[in-house]
Amino acid sequence: MKVRVLNGPNLGRLGTREPEVYGASTYADLVALCESTGRDLGLDVTVRQTDAEHELLGWLHAAADEGAAVVLNPAAWSHYSYAVRDACAMLRGPLIEVHISNIHTREEFRHHSVVSAVATGVICGLGLDGYRLALHHLAAGHGAR
Repeated sequence: MKVRVLNGPNLGRLGTREPEVYGASTYADLVALCESTGRDLGLDVTVRQTDAEHELLGWLHAAADEGAAVVLNPAAWSHYSYAVRDACAMLRGPLIEVHISNIHTREEFRHHSVVSAVATGVICGLGLDGYRLALHHLAAGHGAR
């Protein structure tokens, strides 16, 4: 199974950006976790991060065209980007939305994600472990749309 692990703005700053919220693990740690978990589960995992919304849209369109599963941390775009939400709605494979922090216990504007309504499932507040859990869920075949 092809799985695209896609990350939105500021996630490349993991380890230095608000470690009290996002932890001390770096983006390189996140990539290594997803790649090693994918290998262990027999998944074809590609991990990407961008601060450019149009780039994320292109990756989502490509995932839709190839029928790939997506693990997505849309980051700040979760809360207001209807373009990201609409690209997610085009996916044919499963979509697991992941947030490192618990968005429901943070600032009011973070409590709602426009992406969640089109996601197969949502994991939030479990740190980087949320990515591992999402990959296990997909490998077990539970991610059908």
